[in-house]
Amino acid sequence: MARRAAPTASGPSQRQLRVGELVRHALAEVLARGDIQDTALSGGLITVPEVRMTPDLRLATCYVMPLGGRDEKPVLAALERNRKFLRQEVARRINLKFAPDLRFRRDETFDEAARIEKLMKSEKVQADLQRPAGTGPDD
Repeated sequence: MARRAAPTASGPSQRQLRVGELVRHALAEVLARGDIQDTALSGGLITVPEVRMTPDLRLATCYVMPLGGRDEKPVLAALERNRKFLRQEVARRINLKFAPDLRFRRDETFDEAARIEKLMKSEKVQADLQRPAGTGPDD
C-alpha cells in the first residue's frame, strides 16, 4: 500500500484547514450558548479566531481571546478545566473518526496588529512615507 506524502513545509493541508474551521465553529457555538457552568466563562464573550490541527487531526490548538482582552488567564484556566466537556461537545457537532484533543492558547494576533499600527505611526516611518520616491538613501 502506497503512503501518502506528508504535507510540505509550505503549510497545513486543505483537510487540516477544513477540519480546523469545523472545530472552530463548533467551539464558538458551544461558548456562545453558555453551556459551561463556570464563572470565568460566563462573564463575557470569547472569540475563537483560529484553530490549528495536527496532520493526524488528533490535536486541535485553539487560539482564544476574551472580548476586550480582559481576564485572559482565568478564562484560559477555565477552558482547560472544562476541556473534556468541550471535546465531547465538539465531537457531537462534527463527524470525525476521532474527537481531537483540545489545547487552548492565547491569541496574539491582536497584539501583533497593535504593534504594527504603532510602528506605522512612528516618526521614522512617517518621515519615510513623506519622502518623495527616488530621494531615499537606498536610491
